[in-house]
This record gives sequence, C-alpha cells and structure tokens, in this order.
Amino acid sequence: MTENEISYKIIGAAIELHKTVGPGLLESVYENALCFDLKELGFDVRQQVPCPFIYKSMKMETGFRIDMLVENKVVVEIKCIEAIRDVHLAQTLTYLKLADKKLGLIINFHTSILKNGGIKRIVNNLE
Repeated sequence: MTENEISYKIIGAAIELHKTVGPGLLESVYENALCFDLKELGFDVRQQVPCPFIYKSMKMETGFRIDMLVENKVVVEIKCIEAIRDVHLAQTLTYLKLADKKLGLIINFHTSILKNGGIKRIVNNLE
C-alpha cells in the first residue's frame, strides 16, 4: 500500500473517531483510540516511536518521539490545540526527515469538524 493509500485510511478512521467522541479529550486518548481503530483495520501501528537526531557521525537520543508510525511509512502527529501553526508543520517535517519518511499527517482533534482544517498533510520528497 502506498503512503497516499495509507493516509486516506488514516484520515477516514480519524474522522469516524472524531464523529463518535467529538472534541475536548486529551491527545493521548485520541492517539490510543486511533491506534486501536487502525489496528482493527489491519495496519501495523507503533506509538511514541523514538526518533534520534543524527548529524554526520554523531547520534543523539534527544527525546524526539513520533506519536504514531503507520505501516512504517506514514508519520501521524496527534494534536488538541486551537489551530495548527507553522511550528507544528516544521516539527512534523523534521520528524519525516529524521526518520527518512515521505508523508506525515497532523490531526488536530480540537475542532468542531475534523475535515475543516483539522488535518494537514506534510510531504518529504513524496512522488
């Protein structure tokens, strides 16, 4: 399955989750629930994946953690914030680069309708 096909399924599951429980919960609740739903759909999902910083020959375990990594291809960052800002886009792009992945999603559950501005796609050399 391609990154785009995977992201389509992730977005569908996130929208269904949001329709069911609505906004107002903690990020960890949405992360665990979305992880559960994606696993039910047959996806390999890892949570809180360590993402080291590597510079030349130096490797630092800096505490960066990817919220979710689906099928070892798509980075998913879960938010519960007023609005997705440039800093969140930059953070996710950094994770994509550090983890050598091509597609990331930021899903902000703190919105009345998830598909209206609650989902952002970030690409890193995706063809």
